[in-house]
Amino acid sequence: QVQLVESGGGLVQVGGSLSLSCEVSGGTFSRYTMGWFRQAPGKEREFVLGINQYGISTFANFVKGRFTISRDNTKNTVYLRMNRLKPEDTAVYYCAADTNTAIRSPRRMPAEYTYWGQGTPVTVSS
Repeated sequence: QVQLVESGGGLVQVGGSLSLSCEVSGGTFSRYTMGWFRQAPGKEREFVLGINQYGISTFANFVKGRFTISRDNTKNTVYLRMNRLKPEDTAVYYCAADTNTAIRSPRRMPAEYTYWGQGTPVTVSS
């Protein structure tokens, strides 16, 4: 059973930074494409960033150089670094694993991802 556990969420002021981690167990992490998604109250879950097995990343337009994604295959962990945070970044952030091992860019649709973490809340206060 593949499990994903996010950590690092919390309260941060506008303009601040926050780093999230997602540790994966029970699967072959190095073969997965990993994605970060977020869901704000009353809104649909949306793609933030993704990184494939080869370190190729894809990002949502609203990221605009503020967020970066990275992975450490020795620790089975994917990271999300968020800088210059805005109130509209407030959401529950989820990591997800796409177990399709085809060589391709990270997918943006939640349905493409097989496993999900429980989410970690991020609140940006103004």
